Amino acid sequence: MYANPVAYIFSCIFVIFAHSAMLVNIWFNGNFSEPRDIAILGAAVIILDIAYFVAILFFKQMSYVLDFLLILILNMSVIFQSCFICKFNIKHYITCIVCLAASKCGYMLCKNHKLLQDKKKYIYGGIGILLMLVLFVDLVKHDMWIRIGSFTLQPSEFIKPLFVLACATSIADQQKKHKILCFNVVYENISLFCLMAAICLVQVKSHDYGSLPTFISIYCVGFILRICYPKAKFSKKKLFAVIAVIVVCLLIGLKYAPEYVQHRLHVDIWSDKTGDGYQQSQALIAIANGGWFGVGPGRGFLSNIFAFDNDIVFATVSEEWGLLYALMMVLTIIIITAVPLFNPTRSYYHATMSSCIAAAFIVQMALNIFGSCNLIPFTGVTIPFISSGGSSLLVSGFMTGMLMAGQSPVFRENKASQKNKKQTEAVPAWRWKE
Repeated sequence: MYANPVAYIFSCIFVIFAHSAMLVNIWFNGNFSEPRDIAILGAAVIILDIAYFVAILFFKQMSYVLDFLLILILNMSVIFQSCFICKFNIKHYITCIVCLAASKCGYMLCKNHKLLQDKKKYIYGGIGILLMLVLFVDLVKHDMWIRIGSFTLQPSEFIKPLFVLACATSIADQQKKHKILCFNVVYENISLFCLMAAICLVQVKSHDYGSLPTFISIYCVGFILRICYPKAKFSKKKLFAVIAVIVVCLLIGLKYAPEYVQHRLHVDIWSDKTGDGYQQSQALIAIANGGWFGVGPGRGFLSNIFAFDNDIVFATVSEEWGLLYALMMVLTIIIITAVPLFNPTRSYYHATMSSCIAAAFIVQMALNIFGSCNLIPFTGVTIPFISSGGSSLLVSGFMTGMLMAGQSPVFRENKASQKNKKQTEAVPAWRWKE
C-alpha cells in the first residue's frame, strides 16, 4: 500500500461511500424517532473509519485488502445492530473496536510460524484450559456463557483460533514418521485426533451441538492438507476416503443424536408455529416480507423475536434492509475468506491456517443462514462480524488477523535459535584453502 497510495485513497473513499449510502438510507427510510440518533450513529461510523485508516499505516504489511474489508463489514454490522433497536448501539460499537484491535493482535502473533512452532505446547495447554473452563461453567452454572455485567463470554469460542494453530503447526512434523507394527505413524496426527475427540466430547457434554460442525470443518481441512503435504498436491483417493468417513460419522451422529435434536430435525414449523417452529416460521415470514429492498431500517417486526440480533440476524437484516443487502453482506464475508486463498500464501503453514479459518467462517455462516431459511434446524451459531456477541466478534477479529498474517508473513527465527545456529555452523570451505 505504501507503494500504491492511489489504491489506498480509493479504498478509503469506497468504504466511506458505502457506509454513507447506508446512513442516507436510514435518514430517508429509517424509523429513528430522533434525527440526533442518526447523527450520532453517522459520526461514530465515519470517525471509526478514518481512525482505522490512519491506524493501519503503522503496520507494515504486504497487503491491506483484508483491513478495508474488515472495517467495511464491521461498520455495516454497527449500522444493522443500531437500526434493530432504533438508536446507536454503543455496546456493539465498543465490541467492534475490540474486534479491530484483536485483528492486529492476531496479525502480530501469527506472522512468524517458527516462533509458534516453538510454542506449540502452550497452544495445546491453552486448549486444555479452555475445555476445562467449559466443563466447569456447564457443571456449576449449567450454562455456556460467563456473564460479566452486560457482557457475556463463551469460552468454547476461544478454542477455535487455538485449534487452527494446532492444525497449522503440525505441518512441520509430517515427515517425522514412526513405525508402529506395519504402519508409518505421525505422532502429531494422533495428538490432533485425540484433541478433536476431546473437543467433541466437551461440546456434547455442554449441549453445544451447533459449534461441532465448525470444529469438524477445521479438523477436516487441516487433515486433508496434512496428508497431502509431502507431495504438495491433493490425492483424489485420500480426498474421497476422507469424505466417506465424514459422511459415515454424520449418519451415525444423526442416528444417535439426543431426543430433542431428533425432534428439531423432523419438526414441521408451519404446524407448530407457536411452539418449536415459532422462530423459524417468523424468520421466513420476515424474509418474504422484506423482499429485495426491505421494509426500511428499524421498521421490521422480527426485532421483537428472541435472538433477532444473533441467531436469526440474517432474517432480520433481510426484512429491514432487503435480500439484496443481506446477500451483499454475505458476499463481503466470503471475499474476506477468499482473498488469502486466491493470493498464494508464502508457506504451507500459512496456507493451512488460512484454509482452516476460511472453512470455519463459511460453515458458521452457512449454519446461521440455513437455519433462518428452515433448510436445517436452528444451531444457535452466529454470523461472523454481523451477529451481536463479544466472544464471536473478538474471535472473528483475531482469526481475520491470522488471515492478514498469511498475506504478510515473516520468516525469522527467534534470537536464541539464531545464536545456536551460529555456534553450530560449520567452518566455511574457503578457510581450508588458505
